[in-house]
Amino acid sequence: MNKRQTMTTSAGAPVGDNQNSLTAGPRGPVLMQDLLLTEKMAHFNRERIPERVVHAKGSGAHGSFEVTGGITKWTKAKIFGHPGKRTEVFVRFSTVGGEKGSGDTERDPRGFAVKFYTEEGNWDLVGNNTPVFFIRDALKFSDFIHTQKRDPQTNLKSPTMMWDFWSLSPESLHQVTILFSDRGTPRGYRHMNGYSSHTFSLVNAEGKRVWCKWHFKTMQGIQNFHREEAIEMVGRDSDFAQRDLFSAIESGDTPSWRLCVQTMDCEQMHEYPWNPFDVTKVWSHKQFPLHEVGILTLTRNPENYFAEVEQAAFSPANVVPGIGYSPDKMLQARILSYPDAHRHRMGVNYDLLSVNKPKCPVHTYHRDGYIRFDGNGGRGPNYEPNSFGGPVQDPRYHDVSWQIENYPVERYDHHEGNDDFVQAGDLFRLLPSDEQQRLVHNIVMSMKGVPAEIQIRQIGHFLKADERYGRGVAVGLGLSLDSFSAREEPAVALK
Repeated sequence: MNKRQTMTTSAGAPVGDNQNSLTAGPRGPVLMQDLLLTEKMAHFNRERIPERVVHAKGSGAHGSFEVTGGITKWTKAKIFGHPGKRTEVFVRFSTVGGEKGSGDTERDPRGFAVKFYTEEGNWDLVGNNTPVFFIRDALKFSDFIHTQKRDPQTNLKSPTMMWDFWSLSPESLHQVTILFSDRGTPRGYRHMNGYSSHTFSLVNAEGKRVWCKWHFKTMQGIQNFHREEAIEMVGRDSDFAQRDLFSAIESGDTPSWRLCVQTMDCEQMHEYPWNPFDVTKVWSHKQFPLHEVGILTLTRNPENYFAEVEQAAFSPANVVPGIGYSPDKMLQARILSYPDAHRHRMGVNYDLLSVNKPKCPVHTYHRDGYIRFDGNGGRGPNYEPNSFGGPVQDPRYHDVSWQIENYPVERYDHHEGNDDFVQAGDLFRLLPSDEQQRLVHNIVMSMKGVPAEIQIRQIGHFLKADERYGRGVAVGLGLSLDSFSAREEPAVALK
């Protein structure tokens, strides 16, 4: 058997006794000079870093991405250079609204974040298991998340808060329909898809830009819990999704996803009936078919959860040459908010942590800050331009310009010109009849106890999407809507 290493203090001093405090006599008081005791207590008090405000409970794994389809006509990103090319990845799955100790089979969207360690820097594709989101303007984001958390008085989850916000925000209807369908309770992380949700852009070697949406298609097949099964599983094993992912990888049953992309030319953008940058909408798969790009496979569990999962920091701001942003209002806000959240949780040097550090060389003028644990730039200059050999800009990586509209800057009403009901209704009609019934049942069970005024307002949205959708919810809640037309406003129709 190998000889075990000697325990030390944080400063490296050997420890002779880790079982007994230093005291004045066997019954005497503990001495302040017991450095080992104070060091252990002080470190223990600081072991928890701030919990993520959203996506708090998560699971992660390492793996690789292999290119299978060529898209060099759309992008110069080296990660897609040729079929067979492999890139290391780290993936974090999560629930969205729940705290770290919540059940990971509860009805909730799921985060699906992938960090590609490319030779040109880290590319973070930070999405969800749904192709759309509840809101299209980030000015409403904090208000929305407050409704998914706890009531400030009772400290309990509040369906009234949720449905009040949703009923006052009709752009949420598409995502609400997905959330209360079977896909709102996926059977673990291995059996769900992932989506960029946002529109991004690709730029090729000639500088031509196209818009794109990313899709991860599970190769394990879609599997979901029904409502009652999900509730039961929270009681039986609140860590089901974490256990399922870890156990599968540990046993060699490595999960995989096909990465596909939709593209839209800049010319097509102006012909599309909806704003292509609206994150509450999907693009037609018939008009913009999926193109397979590669296979993502998870092959290795973390050695230490805190170091590799809790400290993993993803940001949609992290793109590489050949991949860019779009005018999506939610995306533009996330480009700021994600790095800002990481600096709050882990300090300004979070990118130096092993799980976040790029695999390629990094040359910046960032210096100092909390927990600077590398050489801090040594004796090199900490400013630019300089005359002492510091890193310099490279014109080859100059941003490719693009223009959308010549609109004046204004706070435009995002509801104007947007139909928030068509795609939600299309989705409802696409569902098999038994899943339609479960969708309606899930909504009814969630809305029971919500004030009638809010129920009526929300049913108005369901009716505009599909009359059977709205009537099903109304009947389930005991509301008579025989005289209610899907074209009427609910406040008028129920007078």
